[in-house]
Amino acid sequence: MKIALDANRPIYLQIKEGIEQDVLNGVLAPDEQIPSNSQLVSFYSINPVTVLKGVNLLIDEGIIYKKRGLGMFVSPEAPEILRKRFREAFEREQIEPLISIAAPLGIGIAELHTMIDNSWKEKYNDSL
Repeated sequence: MKIALDANRPIYLQIKEGIEQDVLNGVLAPDEQIPSNSQLVSFYSINPVTVLKGVNLLIDEGIIYKKRGLGMFVSPEAPEILRKRFREAFEREQIEPLISIAAPLGIGIAELHTMIDNSWKEKYNDSL
């Protein structure tokens, strides 16, 4: 997990989100050990309480679990939990605003689909 910390956002949330992204991107697999609190403290030169706060949120959400004496590991359910949460956020934060902009412009659903399909094909070389 290598993230550039942003001074304008709470660091504990950035640590949490960095681990979540690693899980979503397959960098951290289910039942794989995550970096220890002391490794994160040392790597980012941050307060241990800050790391603990982010890690505890992940535990509370079922993304990671503790094995006493061994460390913390990605839960088997973590990828699905995160995919579901991020898909819901994507719809709420991206799709709904897109539709609210498209509708007054007279862009119907079929045209919107075509626009998205064309953009996708350009970006991902026709692999729909």
